Amino acid sequence: MCVMLAGVATSQTVPSQGSNDQLNLGDINAEQTLNVVTAEDVSAPTTAGGNTFGMTVYGADGGLTSNQDNRGGVLAHGVVNVSDSMGVATVTSTAVGNSGTATAAAGTLTGFMVQTNTGAVTARSQIEGETAQAGDVVESSLAAGNSQGLTLNNGSMGARVSQNNQADVAADGGAIIQYVAGTAVVAGTAAGNNIDLNGANQSAARVITDQNNGAANVTATQFTAYGNSNTTVTAATASGNNLNAANTGPLLDVASHQYNTAYVRAQAQETSYEFGSAQATAYGVGNSVMAGNYGPGLVLDNVQVNDGGGVEVIASFEGNNGYDAGASATAIGNAVTGYVCNQCSGTMNATNSQSNNVDVSARSTITMGGGGRSIVGVATATGNNASFSVTNSGH
Repeated sequence: MCVMLAGVATSQTVPSQGSNDQLNLGDINAEQTLNVVTAEDVSAPTTAGGNTFGMTVYGADGGLTSNQDNRGGVLAHGVVNVSDSMGVATVTSTAVGNSGTATAAAGTLTGFMVQTNTGAVTARSQIEGETAQAGDVVESSLAAGNSQGLTLNNGSMGARVSQNNQADVAADGGAIIQYVAGTAVVAGTAAGNNIDLNGANQSAARVITDQNNGAANVTATQFTAYGNSNTTVTAATASGNNLNAANTGPLLDVASHQYNTAYVRAQAQETSYEFGSAQATAYGVGNSVMAGNYGPGLVLDNVQVNDGGGVEVIASFEGNNGYDAGASATAIGNAVTGYVCNQCSGTMNATNSQSNNVDVSARSTITMGGGGRSIVGVATATGNNASFSVTNSGH
């Protein structure tokens, strides 16, 4: 999950030391409604952020200290009402309490970043077209209490990222459309804390991350209803803490510490009376880490504790007649994946500690009133899951 807000200030020339201190106390609301009869192209991006900040070093060395504190509620809500038809529709709602980016391109960046969110964060996207037809539809709702991006391009980075979220995070939405002629993808992603590291072109990174999610709820709920549809996907993803680190270069060194006490819920529900291909997918996890290096070295020290409210995941599809239908629900307390590409006698040094102390449940339901060609339902619930692999290049 990469949740970066538009309008983040970056520069190609920066001082050797950057310092950022941001405090937001007010509520931040971004709302829009589009009332459409007939249109070829409909675009409705809605973005809200408590604090946003970005720093880039290019061909130079730099240091960064950033402290972001959001205490106000953050809401992004986009609605499209269509009565007749629309060719292509893109509806996105993005809400983040604190959003930061740090980039090292052909240089070295050393950073210390702290993000604290205590304001409720909600992203909601809706398409209301009970009597309308659509060609291709892409609708997304993205919500995060804290989100930090780390980017390297032939660069090196040493970073300490500390995230603390204490407020509810929700990514809600859905669509009602009479007829979908093309492809409709409706998705929602919610995270209490999120970190994305992307390194390319022989980069190297050493990072220490501390993520604490003490919110009551982190939820992603998506509901769709179609009369007749060609290809549709309804997806919901919810995570208390999420870290995704992928690098191409000599070294990726990650020390990750995650603690979640929130109730995590992901629900994807779809109905289509007649359908070609329909899929409802829901994924929920208390703590999640993925660290991979397409290069010779990976060091991973992972500690995860999932406590408090538990994880509940629901995926359901209901239709009358069609071809291929599926519903997949995956619920995990703690998940970690580490991989390294063994190009130059590469090695992995991984240490893992996981503790899940709460209930984890996954439920998948498919209901058919008539006939179908392929009907597939999957439900998977796991307390702790760890996977580590060393492979040759290209595998």
